Amino acid sequence: MVMRLYDTAKSAVVSFEPNPTVLMYTCGITPYDATHLGHAATFVAYDVLQRRLIDMGHEVKCVRNVTDVDDPLFAKARELGVHYLDLAAGEEARFEADMKALNVLPVFSAPRASSAISDIRGFIGMVLDRGYAYEAGGSVYFDVSKSPSFGSVSHYSREEMIAFAKERGGNVDDPYKRNPLDFVLWHPSAADEPSWDSLWGSGRPGWHIECSALALRELGTTIDLHGGGTDLIFPHHECERAQSEAATGEPFVRHWMHVAMVFMNGHKMSKSLGNLVFIDRLRREHDPRAIRLMISANHYRHEWEWNDTLMPAATARLAAWTASADSRDSESVLQDVRNALDEDLDTPAVVSIIDKAAAAGFATRRAAALLGVNL
Repeated sequence: MVMRLYDTAKSAVVSFEPNPTVLMYTCGITPYDATHLGHAATFVAYDVLQRRLIDMGHEVKCVRNVTDVDDPLFAKARELGVHYLDLAAGEEARFEADMKALNVLPVFSAPRASSAISDIRGFIGMVLDRGYAYEAGGSVYFDVSKSPSFGSVSHYSREEMIAFAKERGGNVDDPYKRNPLDFVLWHPSAADEPSWDSLWGSGRPGWHIECSALALRELGTTIDLHGGGTDLIFPHHECERAQSEAATGEPFVRHWMHVAMVFMNGHKMSKSLGNLVFIDRLRREHDPRAIRLMISANHYRHEWEWNDTLMPAATARLAAWTASADSRDSESVLQDVRNALDEDLDTPAVVSIIDKAAAAGFATRRAAALLGVNL
């Protein structure tokens, strides 16, 4: 049994053949607001992947971090007049409740960025010692000119990378940078932000370094699969790869897997636009299994649009599957589902296979369980 998955860095669907223990890292939430449908689609996709790998006989160690040291969290805490860790704790608890309701498997670990400050300082020291970073203006920057393969995850042009860096929180006009694409490893904190001592002055880590340090601490120098939404391809994952390989001298990730964005009213769901469908609100009105089914009817690599017809259709589908849950069993249905999952995690094909099985009077329970839907 060989699974094939799209690899972002290779720009192709390729064989994914990990060792018996699969090391997986998925970028988690910045806990300053509720879980929306885009978040859920990402974590459901990786959950289906884990379930199939376990079904194949693998042990999966999936690390999903919590970014509790980051600009959006500090800004929201400032706006609400609360301590950033209090805000983070509440939103993390809400996220975990959403994941449990959606039947997402517990992860191997869910480390917080704030737990890794000593690891981050050590990591930055390695990058500096190997000549890949420099100090300027009280900050430490990664020098992308020392990384000839920078851009090998995203394959974006320099102009595209600069545009995405501007859009996604990077200060390309920082006068202390040697190159607009250089990125911060450590920088001074604002007066109302947390601050830690370091060899480079009091301050806090940059965004990208947190995941690199946590991945190294939790899983080692090389991981089998790294994932997140497509909006993380650049700059986050591109920068992660560059600094991780600079620090360790080893390949960072064997396979890059990214989940496409969910849209509403023609635009990507985002907090800045306010076009969000929150999971905790959605599950007050619908069976969480139907929410999961609605998500799984879309391929993880294809963008899709939320509309009000999706949940009624998913609810009807859940009822049909449940009615046929314990009918006469069919190994061929189960094998067809496995084959579809092994071909780039084709969950829409799986949904269609189970629809046909239910209509024909075959049992659906075991097949649905591979999608994480318990009937």
